[in-house]
Amino acid sequence: MPEGHTIHRLAADHQTRFAGRPVRAASPQGKFADGAALLHGSVLHAAEAHGKHLFLDFAATGWVHVHLGLYGTVRFGTGPVPAPVGQIRLRLSTPADWSELRGPAQCRLITPEEKAAVAARLGPDPLRSDARPDSAWARVSRSRSSVAALLLDQQVIAGVGNVYRAEALFRQGIDPYRPGRDLTRREWDALWDDLAGLLRAGVRAGRIDTVRPAHEPEAMGRPPRVDDHGGEVYVYRRAGQPCLVCGGEIRGATLAARNLFWCPACQPR
Repeated sequence: MPEGHTIHRLAADHQTRFAGRPVRAASPQGKFADGAALLHGSVLHAAEAHGKHLFLDFAATGWVHVHLGLYGTVRFGTGPVPAPVGQIRLRLSTPADWSELRGPAQCRLITPEEKAAVAARLGPDPLRSDARPDSAWARVSRSRSSVAALLLDQQVIAGVGNVYRAEALFRQGIDPYRPGRDLTRREWDALWDDLAGLLRAGVRAGRIDTVRPAHEPEAMGRPPRVDDHGGEVYVYRRAGQPCLVCGGEIRGATLAARNLFWCPACQPR
């Protein structure tokens, strides 16, 4: 599932390509035909992201709420709109640009009140200027659940997925099984700041890179990582391989039906 940096990039791309312009809207697949008909000819006022949720503001027409889920994708293009191929849920276009949304878990037209209700169910997003880490800390510091489980709870903190979870916990030397209430406020603040920095880097680069300069392939004389997620990482999908920092074996397990990766030596209990 795309993590928060991807959704913020999508919001920025929609903003750049379509904001302030009337758009043509269509649903070649037909599943969003009624919504597309209402949007057709409307002006996109703004695009924003909150965690893994994308919101497109068409003012009086309403907000388009998109959650990509496991299989959703968005493709952008310039120039003439191509003939539809495959299952396109929503296509937006102007004379200069177009976008195609395929396979989302959710694509619906909602009111401002419904949009506010969605946001109210989400925790703070480290990439948003209105994020309040204190609200996440209030929940984490009272919880017996593991910090690894809490980081994937979108009601605690929005936008963090499996990769950022594993990597931030490693970078901060925190055992993923530690209960949230056992973290100190200093540890939480450092974890939040690191997640925010990694997510911002992901927005800029369009991929997840988490290793520090001393552990990059060129610095260590090792081959670059080859993985369909791209990017250089410390522990994610590296179970059984040597830790880039201590040389110990990276462990893998399953926690709440999600894969978990960590280094027992660098993240001691």
